[in-house]
Amino acid sequence: MKLYYAPQACSLASHIVLRELQLPFEAIRVDNRSKRTADGRDFLAINPKGYVAALQLDDGQVLTEGPAILQYLADLKPESGLAAANGSWERVRLQETLNFITSEVHGIMGWLFNPGFDDGVKEVFKQKLFKRLALLEQTLEHQDYLQGAQFGIADAYLFTVLRWTALFAIDLANWPALSRFQARVEQRPAVRDALALELA
Repeated sequence: MKLYYAPQACSLASHIVLRELQLPFEAIRVDNRSKRTADGRDFLAINPKGYVAALQLDDGQVLTEGPAILQYLADLKPESGLAAANGSWERVRLQETLNFITSEVHGIMGWLFNPGFDDGVKEVFKQKLFKRLALLEQTLEHQDYLQGAQFGIADAYLFTVLRWTALFAIDLANWPALSRFQARVEQRPAVRDALALELA
């Protein structure tokens, strides 16, 4: 498998899960501005959507969209417990959580990257985001991870997008459970290894 990634992008979640599962893969860096891969290829020919993450399977098929990639990977090794079994109520709850992160955290924070928005507009998005963070805080006040006691794919995704708060001067110390969550996840060997490669 080949994972197309960019530093500081949501592809970090897929990178973490690949390492958690100890699956063989090649990490290929993408320049988000030029849409070229590190080896000089046109990334748009690989993923016409133009953004990471993209996972190219051994048969050449390309899977995009982080939550889909995360679930696909977890299902390759169901014994890992990184995702509940397909068809179970717990899996539906996991999908609910992934969708919340996608639309209400990742989606809102995505607008903060837009250089065309002035500070007033960005403040509106921040206030929406803070309400979503408060909901996550309530969950993580009572359990270590989003689905309970065990680390899973939703945690890799949340960890990834919460790292962006530092780029926008949002202090996670205002949400102590989220701050503890970030510190807890960052200590995982797979997370440290993924960050070491991406930030090198």
